[in-house]
Amino acid sequence: MNTQRWMSIYYFIFYMTWGIFLPYWSGWMVFTKGLTVSEVSLIMSFGLIARGLSTLFAFPYLSGRFSNKALLSLAGIGTLVAILFYLPASSYISLLFVTIILHLFYPVLMPALDTAAGILLQSKQLKHYGRSRSWGSIGFVSVGMILTLFTGTLGENVIFWALLLGVLIFVSLGFMRAPSILSKKPQIDLEHKTGMLHLFRSKYFSTVLIIVILLQAAHATYYTYGYIFLQDIQAPLLLIGVIINIAVIAEIIFFTIADKIFHKFSVGSLLTLAAAGSSLRWFLVFAFPNVIVFSLAQILHAFSFAMAHYAFMKYLNKNIPQLQIPKAQGLYSAFALSWSTAFFTIFGGFLYEIEPRYAFLGMLVCTLPAMLLALVYRKVEIKKEGTLLFNS
Repeated sequence: MNTQRWMSIYYFIFYMTWGIFLPYWSGWMVFTKGLTVSEVSLIMSFGLIARGLSTLFAFPYLSGRFSNKALLSLAGIGTLVAILFYLPASSYISLLFVTIILHLFYPVLMPALDTAAGILLQSKQLKHYGRSRSWGSIGFVSVGMILTLFTGTLGENVIFWALLLGVLIFVSLGFMRAPSILSKKPQIDLEHKTGMLHLFRSKYFSTVLIIVILLQAAHATYYTYGYIFLQDIQAPLLLIGVIINIAVIAEIIFFTIADKIFHKFSVGSLLTLAAAGSSLRWFLVFAFPNVIVFSLAQILHAFSFAMAHYAFMKYLNKNIPQLQIPKAQGLYSAFALSWSTAFFTIFGGFLYEIEPRYAFLGMLVCTLPAMLLALVYRKVEIKKEGTLLFNS
């Protein structure tokens, strides 16, 4: 199979399942398992902690001992088994235990897929990362729209069966022929074996990592309280799903055009634009709490999330050796996509109780320092490479 198509299919199916899990799973536990919102919030917080530990330690360790294709299959099967454990689970403790088990396997698929893309990019077998990644966003938004129709007619229990079916399809992808480089077991060179801390010897890795951690953490309020906020500003209930998906559509458009439009932009320039777009997004939601402005601000998701992620992938492709990419992805997934989000969810919740708009304004605590760091890094890039504005 064509490598570009193989990567696109994997992204599409995984993010299709993620589009079920991320927005709907908490609601499924509330409505079908009878838990309270506070109980589910605590369960999912423990899940985020487990996710961070898994992607930071287990994923890099296993990546050094199994091929990428084998790791995708292993994590997929583990996810499938964990989801089946939800069937008999009914008590708070049992659901907490199963959720932690799920987060040890399921989120590993995300850095594993980006690692596969990074390996294929460095080996020149994948020409357009953005094009393949856009299919992930398409899977995410399409399943959300379809699932809304089924939950409206069949109830929230359909969420479980939709996720189970999606993971089954993902596991079945393991029978497809993968690019040969992804089926090779990593060769461990004991003489040059390096740990995770070796990554920080790469020039400006720590700076870039801190920037993307801050930018991804700034989505905490939106991810957790966006749906509730839309109800607070009296958005029509039937349109809330559409409004939320504006962000994903903007993400799809960005990833579709990124390789063509932004391939000459330096990492520092991309991160600066991402931080500026993110700051503007959250300020607009704070300053103008109405449905129209919130909907328009959703377009800036292309900057706040997609461009930041694209910039990090570009940095890894240019600066990090292939064998170190899983470790870098583990750090990114743990700190940017798990722990920082969990921390700023608590921070945002504190502000939300004072005044809902303050929770969005509070995210500038992340984006403004990120923009300052990105500007400094961009100046270093220009000085080092002697390039013109926005050129790499």
